[in-house]
Amino acid sequence: MAVDQLSSTFAALADPTRRAILARLSDGEASVTELAEPFDVSLPAISKHLKVLERAGLITRGRTAQWRPCRLEAGPLSDVADWVERYRRFWDGSFDRLDEHLREIQKGRTDD
Repeated sequence: MAVDQLSSTFAALADPTRRAILARLSDGEASVTELAEPFDVSLPAISKHLKVLERAGLITRGRTAQWRPCRLEAGPLSDVADWVERYRRFWDGSFDRLDEHLREIQKGRTDD
């Protein structure tokens, strides 16, 4: 069964360690060792997380001599933002209705 890109992205983002890795990569390239530093996990565990991120298209790994930098690829995150944006009108409408309801409640209290 083929998994669509959005599902792969959400699956990769479901893990807090992977989200932290992406946050670090938003500051620039980093090696696996550099990415592993803040975590109390093994390098192989970080490598597994990186493979999930790579399969989801969220990172790429390069090679410069002995250094294998990881880079953030933000394209799939843009797709997530576009998907979430569709629901913004719903949220905005819900908050507008709640705001109006609260104004009516406050108005009722001041009329007493």
